[in-house]
Amino acid sequence: MLYFENDYDRGCHPQVLKKLCETNSVPQPGYGADEYSERARSLIREACAAPEADIFFISGGTQTNAVAIGGLLRPWEGVYAAGTGHIGLHEAGAVEFTGHKVLPLPQRQGKIDARELRASLKGFYADPNHTHMVFPGMVYISHPTEYGTLYGLRELEGISDVCKSFHIPLYMDGARLAYALAADTDVTLPDIARLCDVFYIGGTKCGALCGEALVFPRGAPEHFETVTKQRGAMLAKGRLCGAQFEALFEDGLYFKVGRSAVALAMEMKAGLTKRGIDLFIDSPTNQQFPILDNALLEKLEDKVWYSFWEPFDGSRTVVRFATSWATEPQVVSELFKILDNCRG
Repeated sequence: MLYFENDYDRGCHPQVLKKLCETNSVPQPGYGADEYSERARSLIREACAAPEADIFFISGGTQTNAVAIGGLLRPWEGVYAAGTGHIGLHEAGAVEFTGHKVLPLPQRQGKIDARELRASLKGFYADPNHTHMVFPGMVYISHPTEYGTLYGLRELEGISDVCKSFHIPLYMDGARLAYALAADTDVTLPDIARLCDVFYIGGTKCGALCGEALVFPRGAPEHFETVTKQRGAMLAKGRLCGAQFEALFEDGLYFKVGRSAVALAMEMKAGLTKRGIDLFIDSPTNQQFPILDNALLEKLEDKVWYSFWEPFDGSRTVVRFATSWATEPQVVSELFKILDNCRG
């Protein structure tokens, strides 16, 4: 069986596991005050070119989104997100559970547009009844998006400018940020730190056993650590995340992980296209979305593990193949052999 269902189907990168084993028996303070977390924060600040950043290590992506959004919004505010955004579709209402509505925006290939964002905000405040409505208090984007697509630098600058104009924070979900940074893109980690008010560097899907690094480039709001604790997202053994992020950033492993996965995804894309298989979207990252005949999918069931995405038409389905730090080159070659044999 070949495994392409997701990018977190293995434990963690061997270097991360090595770090956890090396540090396992060393007594440390709890709740992120350990030396590994402090070292990881320093490395992340350096990578982001954000020396004043406050960084919190949180156990998972949904927890991070719920804490960041719920902790920053005021009681009468909601958060803008693309209609396909993760917080609106695949987090079981975690943000709404904090008491804040997700406000959907039109999306194109998973992305929102700065002009439409500005128009929506203007329209909200032009409505005489807006005091009776949920106020847009934040903009949420993900990079990569749910479709593996990326914001270009000008797009990100445009959205950031709109947020500044309306005095609302821009929050980036970076669950797969390693793969965004490794793709053919003009957006760097310092760009993200400069243009976003808060973002997270994904670990769970990028080589860590678990955990995300939530970054406030210009400092966190007052008592945010307490908010994290209150919402059940702070690990007593904070060292667990700290040591992993130290391993990911001390020798550039985070960026190497991304480059490896993206290179294999581009090889996969080229091979699928060469075989006349249409792609649902042109993704430059580790997620690829081929449109496959349903009859072919039946043949693949006991050979290839993939994710169902959405029906395309009566006879074809969009699926997702994801590469990761653990994907080996020969596995992509084996996928092509299986596809060729199944297609006859």
